[in-house]
Amino acid sequence: MARVVAAMSGGVDSSVAAALLAREGGEDEVVGVWMRLHPDGGEGYEQNRSCCSPDAADDARRVAQLVGIPFFILNLEREFGARVIDAFTDAYLDGATPNPCQACNQYIKFDELLRRGLAAYDADRVATGHYARVAEDGGSYRLLRAADADKDQTYFLWVLDQAQLAATRFPLGELTKPQVRAMAAELGLPTAAKPESQEICFVPAGDYRTLLEERRGYAGEPGPIVDADGARVGTHTGYAHYTVGQRHGLGVTLGEAVYVREVQPASNTVVVGRRDDVAARRFTAEGRRFVAGDPASERFEASVRIRHRGSDVPCEVTLVGDDRFAVETAEPVWAPAPGQAAVLYDGEVCLGGGRIARAA
Repeated sequence: MARVVAAMSGGVDSSVAAALLAREGGEDEVVGVWMRLHPDGGEGYEQNRSCCSPDAADDARRVAQLVGIPFFILNLEREFGARVIDAFTDAYLDGATPNPCQACNQYIKFDELLRRGLAAYDADRVATGHYARVAEDGGSYRLLRAADADKDQTYFLWVLDQAQLAATRFPLGELTKPQVRAMAAELGLPTAAKPESQEICFVPAGDYRTLLEERRGYAGEPGPIVDADGARVGTHTGYAHYTVGQRHGLGVTLGEAVYVREVQPASNTVVVGRRDDVAARRFTAEGRRFVAGDPASERFEASVRIRHRGSDVPCEVTLVGDDRFAVETAEPVWAPAPGQAAVLYDGEVCLGGGRIARAA
């Protein structure tokens, strides 16, 4: 009998995904697994709303009992701390803007969970509550957008490779969020009306500056805020407290709205500019990964998205060396921030992506 590990966060999406797998029956045996990513009782982590809290574990356990599947807890605190939390803080100290959800997917849910979870529970596949789809085409796997465009999460999944896609199921890929809520209510799941978490699970009280101080001892050192010409126009509290595109909290008035244009760690400087100065049509991305391998041509047309809730923008992509690609968009995109993902699409197919290195 084949076995599938259902990753259960304690939220409604993963609950319905597990319930659907259990209801399918057939030859697949379903095992529910909740990943412990933080120590219990972490002060300031707003645990009741976190997918990583003890309350979430209890919710996941209750769902597993209700749908009739065994339930286990997999401790990944050490891996999550090193690959996600430390990487998050180090990115800010490097003047970048990290995306911890992508790191969590890459290194925790689709690396550690696949590697350790499949071995520990003698399973063949992992299933999650992500809104995405996988299509097999002649032995090759493609990552497709979800049927619900508003909930599509392929922006966070471009880091997956062929082996990971082959061993992954997305039971919610063809469903909309209202349908998922309705199914949860129909099944009597205790998570049916549970609100979605909108915050980074490990950032105390939503303020990453506290995490920088606790994790890396960075309290911030005041430094200059300068305009595009290098003229000092204000003082910041520490360069790592700012990110490209930020408007609020600058304490700078130049007669019009100004935004962070660049963060310079080496000189402890924050550069600001007008809105048009922060938009760009050209940028590069590094650490590139393509779901089905590098494209056949070094230059091709696609669309690019640089934020989860952002719009797709037509672009021309040029591969650069073995690790990068350059993007030229048909229209300016707002604030391409180093560290954020630039994810490439061809219609409903997620081609892959990279992390923005620097605006041209």
